[in-house]
Amino acid sequence: MLFALNFFPELYADALMRGRKSATIRLGDKSDKYQSGQIVWITVGRKYQVRQRLFSAVIDDVVVKNVGDLHNREVEKENLEFRNPEDVMTLLSRIYDRVVTPLDRVTIISFSPVREDGKEGIEEIFERWV
Repeated sequence: MLFALNFFPELYADALMRGRKSATIRLGDKSDKYQSGQIVWITVGRKYQVRQRLFSAVIDDVVVKNVGDLHNREVEKENLEFRNPEDVMTLLSRIYDRVVTPLDRVTIISFSPVREDGKEGIEEIFERWV
């Protein structure tokens, strides 16, 4: 079964294409859905609308923990402008339309792009990642 990690285009498309985003923090325990070594599509788009596949990626790591236990490095992988778990809680509260607290469980999914030889334009993505 093929899975996708979908992102809001206005928040993440540019960072994904420039290789500045290498992880996502999702609310809840997603370890039953995503595992290390799994290949996924990285897509952007809104729910119930057309989505665009940016590239394929391999999942490097899946970690489940409380939001309040996030390390600064994990927070920065979600968004380079974020500095602490409170920034992540604010974002997740907005995305999931509910208050997210330090005790809420989250899944940190780290990923790396997969080279797809022959795909025009993909080289620029990998130059930024290497």
